[in-house]
Amino acid sequence: MCKCQAIASTSFSVEEMNVTEPPKFKPKKPRPCFSTRTKSGYTIGGRVWLEKDGKLYMGLGRMRLLEKINELGSIAAAARSMKLGYRNAWLWVDSMNSLSPAPLVENITGGAGGRHARLTEEGRKAIKEYQQLRARFLEFLSQSV
Repeated sequence: MCKCQAIASTSFSVEEMNVTEPPKFKPKKPRPCFSTRTKSGYTIGGRVWLEKDGKLYMGLGRMRLLEKINELGSIAAAARSMKLGYRNAWLWVDSMNSLSPAPLVENITGGAGGRHARLTEEGRKAIKEYQQLRARFLEFLSQSV
């Protein structure tokens, strides 16, 4: 008999298991979503993102990452400030750079501090255009009520 069958065939009562309280876990934070409550109590909501060839190009999280890179001058610092793993942040930047007509972020090596990252003009333009798209989307939601 394998271990799985042995455990499945054994019955335990709650007292035998010494369970005094339910396990503790952090509930997930709700994802950022645009929503508008109607007079009838319904909520209209949605998210907006851009894809190219079926791959995610820009969304709210990626836009915020670009803003943080612009502010802090480093992918690692931007990732830390967002509580995002460096590898994920780097993959997001790499994906956006490969999908855009010109790189959004460029790495600069050397100098006193070592490596740095800098937003290109194309990166600033991408942030601005996504913010405009997002504003139009919010306006659409408010008109739908």
